[in-house]
Amino acid sequence: MSIDPIQLQVILGALRAACEEMGAVLIRSAHSANIKERRDASTALFDAAGEMVMQAEHIPVHLGAMPAAVAAVRGEAHAPGRAWVLNDPYKGGTHLPDITVITPIFATSEPARTNELLGFAACRAHHADVGGPTPGSMPADSRTLADEGVVIEPHPLDDASTARLVAQMRQPAQRRADLRAQLAANRAGAIAVQRLAARIGTDTLRAATAEVLDYAERRMRACLAALPDGARTARDVLESADGDLELRLAASVEGERLVLDFAGSAAQHDGNLNCPLAVTRSACYFAVRVLSDPDIPPSAGAYRPIEVRAPAGSLLNARPPAAVVAGNVETSSRVADLVLAAFGRALGQGTMNNVTLGDERFTYYETIGGGQGACPDADGPSGVHVAMTNTLNTPIEALELEFPLRVTEYALRRGSGGGGRFRGGDGVARELEALAPMTYSLLTERRRHPPPGAGGGAPGARGRNLLDGRELPPKARGTLVPGQRLRIETPGGGGQG
Repeated sequence: MSIDPIQLQVILGALRAACEEMGAVLIRSAHSANIKERRDASTALFDAAGEMVMQAEHIPVHLGAMPAAVAAVRGEAHAPGRAWVLNDPYKGGTHLPDITVITPIFATSEPARTNELLGFAACRAHHADVGGPTPGSMPADSRTLADEGVVIEPHPLDDASTARLVAQMRQPAQRRADLRAQLAANRAGAIAVQRLAARIGTDTLRAATAEVLDYAERRMRACLAALPDGARTARDVLESADGDLELRLAASVEGERLVLDFAGSAAQHDGNLNCPLAVTRSACYFAVRVLSDPDIPPSAGAYRPIEVRAPAGSLLNARPPAAVVAGNVETSSRVADLVLAAFGRALGQGTMNNVTLGDERFTYYETIGGGQGACPDADGPSGVHVAMTNTLNTPIEALELEFPLRVTEYALRRGSGGGGRFRGGDGVARELEALAPMTYSLLTERRRHPPPGAGGGAPGARGRNLLDGRELPPKARGTLVPGQRLRIETPGGGGQG
């Protein structure tokens, strides 16, 4: 069955709208500030074969890795009303706070095809806590997954399993509410797809989703064909507690194909900067989308011409039970940096500046924006969430209302962007005062090495973490007493030219 171009664009719009509606339901239904304020959540639709057909423009590190989650449950026994849940990084997840809920979608409008599998609705949300020894489940010093929280292998999500899971986490009522919000989001996506199938027919819907994938592939191949053939290289480091860990990339354009090979990168280590391969792929896909055409439909078809290679047992293709909590947020940022650097781009802050505060009664998690690298024809933006994160900040009013914290400063870090013909964006300074005893955990990067510029542009300023004026290392963990102030100064972006 052929789909004409106008019909394809209309169906593309309907699928995109369904994903956006899923995101709106999730954000408006969630109880935790992490989802309802920061919007640390993502939604997508998949076909019956488990290929991602459409996504909302949410969190890049979530979306590029979510196909692995759907693949982890695709072969299970599906039935109407049965949803699946997981967070295991080695079975479709990213890091433990990111819980994924997957709901199969069945045909309902054609009696002869009732209960025929149409695809899957999936959403991933960063929960404010998933248990473990550290409030917020983002420890700076974890060594294995057991140090990071509750590991959820793929299994059905129902009332009994929900009760069992949340009983192992802090603020169980809030965790239950957020899981229910994820179920509601998937239900909205399923209804939208079922209504679309009822309007255009199941066979037309299947043909259209297949054409979406092929269309995205054709456009990506055209973008790659426009690049000069040949190999490009890049290297960078991650700032572990034990010293720097080197990452290497060889990027080869071969006609309509791109190979990204990370051979020579550091082996997995006993800290938490390790990445499952799905996260490494996710970062690569994001960077290639930036380098090609962001208007290409964000589907699995766009990634068919891209091959990602990372040696098994390396930092970028770790094996269980290696800890991964920082791999998802920090190493993913560096992988994207490597791909962008290989193609001559100035780099942004290259970190999510993860701050986690809490005790047994509350947990607060924040990623903080910084400077983006300058473009070849424009200054980089300031105070934005760069690359693999796309969250908002927690508004000061919401933060101070919900948590025992006071924001004493929140401002641009003027002059922190690198100079050049076009300047890198400036970072920010965010200072928090504790109003009650609590623990803190920091997972940050670019504290020892600044984000580099390109084409002769200067690097951005390094970030700094300070406790009452005393500088802390990139990865730090400790306690705060009332009156102490934790200050995060985020990096600026590199300049261009």
